[in-house]
Amino acid sequence: MNTLEKLDISILNSFPVPDEATVDQLLAEEFKDFNKKVVVLDDDPTGTQTVHDVPVFTDWTQVTFENGLTDEHSMFFILTNSRSFSREETIAAHTDIAKNLAAASSACAQDFLIISRGDSTLRGHFPLETEVLKNTLEQEGNVHYDGEIICPFFMEGGRYTLNNIHYVKEGNALVPAGMTEFAKDKSFGYNASHLGEYVEEKSQGAYKASDCTYISLEQLRGCDYDGITAQLMAASDYSKIIVNAIDYIDIKIFMVCWLRAMKAGKNYIARSAAPLTRVAGNILPAPLLTKKDLIEEGTREGGLVIIGSHVKKTSDQLDALMASDKNFTFLEFFVDRYFTEGSLDREVERVLTIAQSYIQLGKTVVIYTSRQLLVPDTADKDKILKLSVNISDALTSIVRLLSLKPKFIIAKGGITSSDVATKGLGIKKARVMGQIKKGIPVWLSGPESKFPGTPYIIFPGNVGDVTTLREIVEELD
Repeated sequence: MNTLEKLDISILNSFPVPDEATVDQLLAEEFKDFNKKVVVLDDDPTGTQTVHDVPVFTDWTQVTFENGLTDEHSMFFILTNSRSFSREETIAAHTDIAKNLAAASSACAQDFLIISRGDSTLRGHFPLETEVLKNTLEQEGNVHYDGEIICPFFMEGGRYTLNNIHYVKEGNALVPAGMTEFAKDKSFGYNASHLGEYVEEKSQGAYKASDCTYISLEQLRGCDYDGITAQLMAASDYSKIIVNAIDYIDIKIFMVCWLRAMKAGKNYIARSAAPLTRVAGNILPAPLLTKKDLIEEGTREGGLVIIGSHVKKTSDQLDALMASDKNFTFLEFFVDRYFTEGSLDREVERVLTIAQSYIQLGKTVVIYTSRQLLVPDTADKDKILKLSVNISDALTSIVRLLSLKPKFIIAKGGITSSDVATKGLGIKKARVMGQIKKGIPVWLSGPESKFPGTPYIIFPGNVGDVTTLREIVEELD
């Protein structure tokens, strides 16, 4: 198969499906005596998009890690927001994270499994984040990591890995990830769709595609537990282990083998999208949330939608929202005033004043950044990232300055949703309630936040159909 060919989505149905009840029983048996706490480091808040009823923290102090490690739940999330960081900031943050986690683990006498939750379209600081974690944890504690598990599969968002090539669903086609708009990301772009080649590309040749271990769909669907476990046991020198997957059953079968290898003394760090976290945390699926679950009856104020993401999918979803028959208020946030006026302060004041007046009247307000951004041609990756952060800070300040509580808040885009959570709402700890649509998580803000008990919907920029945003806003309005 040509690595640059699009595939018809029907190929996903061409693999035999093992009996899931048998797989579930095996997995349950392996979890019975597994005592590691699962710690998920999330590079933006969207990684909670497959789990429910788990805590998420927005700092990484030793005390926070101790709280997470002694919590009753099998796993917890730490929001790092590192996708908005420079390389230097990423190194500093992950060094602190690893040191504080090691110290907390020792203080609590609680071992852990660490998952670095990254983007299912392969953007982010890879392999930098996991490399820093691995090196620091090995220096700080009595641990040695044999391998890194790489699994970007995300069924809810239409991301699949087969024949070691990662695909993004577009309509009825599976498009190699390296051919999508995500691969052209100005901060985290790449060329390779084959995950081994992606590893080689992003590590600048430090890890070769030919040296990676590949867990194939044929092995997984053939329930080759012994063979897959043997491959994991053979990992050494922090080698890369590529996991093919097109359905949750593939992750479950792999998890059986991964648990067996860990119990035999092997240690791994994982870099994955959201589905691996749900299976590793032994969390069962739950029904989607509805308006009745989220909004108190009699709430008079309107809702607030903040749209910062600029990917095409988000712009298309915004267009569909604007076509709604419902009477929403749309406010364009003119980001190019950053260049023309040297500041976004006056734009924040303008939008805030209008937004508050409409929310008070019970209207849902949609604030969206200009869809075209006049970025100077000479801008380097860090400057572009810094500009994104400045824009996000301005949007976030609107939430921070609000004087009345919206009945719900939706943030669209990774950097935007993280900043709204931490800088706008001041969330230190939240509970992941579940998802309102596939891959779209809802947090319940904690008592320390600006608006305690507010449903906060985190809508990834690259998830959902064209009408998904409109459907959510119309339901909650």
